[in-house]
Amino acid sequence: MIRINAFIRTTESNRQELVNTVKELVAASQKDAGCIAYDLFESATRPDVLMICETWSDAKALAAHEVTSHFTTLVPRMEQLGEVKIEKFVF
Repeated sequence: MIRINAFIRTTESNRQELVNTVKELVAASQKDAGCIAYDLFESATRPDVLMICETWSDAKALAAHEVTSHFTTLVPRMEQLGEVKIEKFVF
């Protein structure tokens, strides 16, 4: 399995649009083959920080996800609305 933690730091003015964009990505991604989990978390202490936590069955499923229309459309929008840092773990 593969776990992706995507931390996103945003501004107050971009926060709501970012949350809406991520929720759209989450809803679509949860339907992708090989998606075990795909969730959005909001920091309890820092309103400027969000985290997407994804779990994929294998590298093939993750690679297929990364070329879907929802990924290629919404991720660039997220990157415009905030600073994204990715952590990847294979287990």
